[in-house]
Amino acid sequence: METYKASNLPTRSRVTAWNELYSTQLERVDLTPADRKDFEAELNLGNLGPLRVVRLRCNNSAIDRTASHIDQAARRAYTLVLQVRGHGTLAQYGNEVSLQEGDMTLYDNAVPHSHVMSDHAELILLRVPAAQMREHLPTPERFCGLRLAAGEGLTSAIAALICNLCGQLEKGLPAAIQERLAHQLLEMTASAYAVAFDALLSNSPLVNGRHSKARLYIEQHLRDPDLGPRIVAEQLRVSSRYLRMIFAASRESVSTYILRRRLEECARQLADPRWRGHSISDIAFGWGFNSAPHFSRSFRELYGTSPRDYRLRHIGEHGSRQHSAVATAA
Repeated sequence: METYKASNLPTRSRVTAWNELYSTQLERVDLTPADRKDFEAELNLGNLGPLRVVRLRCNNSAIDRTASHIDQAARRAYTLVLQVRGHGTLAQYGNEVSLQEGDMTLYDNAVPHSHVMSDHAELILLRVPAAQMREHLPTPERFCGLRLAAGEGLTSAIAALICNLCGQLEKGLPAAIQERLAHQLLEMTASAYAVAFDALLSNSPLVNGRHSKARLYIEQHLRDPDLGPRIVAEQLRVSSRYLRMIFAASRESVSTYILRRRLEECARQLADPRWRGHSISDIAFGWGFNSAPHFSRSFRELYGTSPRDYRLRHIGEHGSRQHSAVATAA
């Protein structure tokens, strides 16, 4: 396995250089450490057959993959995340999962996501090409941002296997058996999700697939103020009636799903100290809202409080005074 250390990079440009390295070796992201001066990280990279294996050690940092980082023509992949040490929070597809040691989750590189890591965090990431993942888990999008809890189901067995394989790769694992091991690992992972989330697999594969495609398009265009059921139906080449039927299985209309997801992303940024320099209106309009009063009413209906009070509760008075537009939007 190849090893890269932030300590080997120039001190003044360390974070910028690490972002470039990470983006070149894995995927384009913005990594923001809590303390730029004391930023430390290590990346070990290898392959297990078709899988890219990554061991990441990092102090308190946040990784954001936004729509601007995503190349629609690039090869789609899913990443299985194992929290080896420390803890973290990953958000994608409207799901936010808190990861403790031994927990696992999944994310889709074709959809924006955020991942906040604690100090002294260690992760093992398994990057799986979409075609290989779907051979074992037909609609992986439905499981992104959901937690496979340590000690439940097959999670502990999979975690032990991943750690063992990672150690073997660092020592040198014969290529002849890598493909077989990768297949067995993906089979176990699919079984773990089937055990933990059997209700998500109850719909027909066709409905599940169409629903996943609709959610993917929505997530990729959530910031577009013109996004609505008609546009989604046109892009999927289905009728508006059929699109309503697809979402009926989740007991949520297309419009309600879009509104909820926009509000959730706004709430996430309002609670994030890194966004304290942006007004509430800036955040709302950045996620496709074009009316501050409509945003405030919708936000209060979902969260039971105003956007301003929500921000105050999460990051304090200092974060709410950055722009005078805050009071207007709230």
